[in-house]
Amino acid sequence: MEAEAADGPPGGVEAALSCFSFNQDCTSLAIGTKAGYKLFSLSSVEQLDQVHGSNEIPDVYIVERLFSSSLVVVVSHTKPRQMNVYHFKKGTEICNYSYSSNILSIRLNRQRLLVCLEEAIYIHNIKDMKLLKTILDVPANPTGLCALSINHSNSYVAYPGSLTTGEIVLYDGHSLKTVCTIAAHEGTLAAITFNASGSKLASASEKGTVIRVFSVPDGQKLYEFRRGMKRYVTISSLVFSMDSQFLCASSNTETVHIFKLEHVTNSRPEEPSTWTGYMGKMFMAASNYLPTQVSDMMNQDRAFATGRLNFSGQRNICTLSTIQKLPRLLVASSDGHLYIYNLDPQDGGECVLIKTHSSGTTEENKENDLRPSLPQSYAATVARPSTSSASTVPGYSEDGGALRGEVIPEHEFATGPVCLDDENEFPPIILCRGSQKGKTKQS
Repeated sequence: MEAEAADGPPGGVEAALSCFSFNQDCTSLAIGTKAGYKLFSLSSVEQLDQVHGSNEIPDVYIVERLFSSSLVVVVSHTKPRQMNVYHFKKGTEICNYSYSSNILSIRLNRQRLLVCLEEAIYIHNIKDMKLLKTILDVPANPTGLCALSINHSNSYVAYPGSLTTGEIVLYDGHSLKTVCTIAAHEGTLAAITFNASGSKLASASEKGTVIRVFSVPDGQKLYEFRRGMKRYVTISSLVFSMDSQFLCASSNTETVHIFKLEHVTNSRPEEPSTWTGYMGKMFMAASNYLPTQVSDMMNQDRAFATGRLNFSGQRNICTLSTIQKLPRLLVASSDGHLYIYNLDPQDGGECVLIKTHSSGTTEENKENDLRPSLPQSYAATVARPSTSSASTVPGYSEDGGALRGEVIPEHEFATGPVCLDDENEFPPIILCRGSQKGKTKQS
């Protein structure tokens, strides 16, 4: 659920946003630019409510928020080997870590934090930021492709297992052991993602024509969807809905595809005695005698619904979320636009565009501007008098942080309460600064 641009042109569309990502439960949008970063709440169709903005760190190319908490992870082109973790309501840096090469991607849930380099993956315990494992036996991964289950009760990790084929390595983030390898595609991987419970894993290859879904942890193929046949595309985003009923894929084309995860039973009811029903039976029977590739193509499911974009060739990410009690398709693009569509979960078809939030600078849409205007610095945040007493949400949650001495609710983390106060910041700052160069277990 993230898009990055390491080398975008100076100015123009691609320079508007250097990165953008949805959080783990698709309730927040984070964007990074040359000036800093911003966080938005996705609770309304009509407007984007800015949760936080900062220009303390310029040239941000990775920004990830932990669910709706005040913990945010930022990486800048000015220090591409350094990960910075902030508590944005308090305006404090929780910790920073430096690595042996440039950071390509970061994934996190309530128990684990993954840092992906081109030839290594680092797994941290997010409660104290202790480095638990360094995975070194990985093929070169120049795009930083990896996935982490947002369900902290399993914390499965997936990453490419080959330079030439679409092999996926499934890794257990708890036991810190490899679970299995999945021969997902003939070509190299372009996208991988877990569903919310961590029981399914979806993948797409660089061809972008076929999307497959596998069971976790045994790696059995459950579904196979065909995105298209006429042309190869670059899949830029692949994401399950939170209820795991739908799978959404966006690419460098003008069409976003939504697939419905449902199995058709083998014992189909008798087709009506019509010409259409007769031809359908004939095609199904003929598929048994056709070459495997043709037969597989005939049996692959097509998109349940689509969303039409008014552009192609731009970096974008998509997600499926429930906003104001209705299912929506959201697409964020590199030029600073957020498109919101209605999704009919029963009949599918073409999704209807209902709102576009742009990065204009007129008075009318300033509040919806995705580009940084005058975000507050951390120094300004610290200097501002505390308003925590007005908070109505307890703990480390949507209000942006915890009150002094308050205990993080257990549902925020896998085990045990953690105290959030000025003297004992989460995670303890004293344990969180330093370089990660062969400090812990390696594999």
